[in-house]
Amino acid sequence: MSAVEDKLAELGLTLPETATPAGAYVPALRSGSYVYTAGQVPLVEGALPVTGKVGGEVTPEEAKELARTCALNALAAVKSVTGDLDRIARVVKVTGFVASAPDFTGQPGVINGASELLGEVLGARGVHARSAVGVAVLPMDAPVEVEMQVEITE
Repeated sequence: MSAVEDKLAELGLTLPETATPAGAYVPALRSGSYVYTAGQVPLVEGALPVTGKVGGEVTPEEAKELARTCALNALAAVKSVTGDLDRIARVVKVTGFVASAPDFTGQPGVINGASELLGEVLGARGVHARSAVGVAVLPMDAPVEVEMQVEITE
């Protein structure tokens, strides 16, 4: 097991299997020294634990936890390409999408769930640029979706 996976275990987390794509794409793709993940919804064992809009059917606190799950799924996608999460030199960019009720404006707080997980697991290598975007709806009525780009070492 890698040092990153040891840290996940310390946090009581395990790296899930890479999610099966819901369309004509791959979960992650390497280009040079970068890995780009597809958007990861908070699937747990192949199913969404909750659906709906944040600020409506889903509380911001629930959504923040779901964003952590999205980040964990994104790490699994990175590992599917690199074979070892210890090869992550740094997380460069995280983009988070929040399916939002019309009056919900707390997208950054929701996506903090993903950002905080990456910081806990990767330390300084997890510090990244980020966008948190409110959207009308996400695939499968997921409340949150996260994608990221990471730089890797040889």
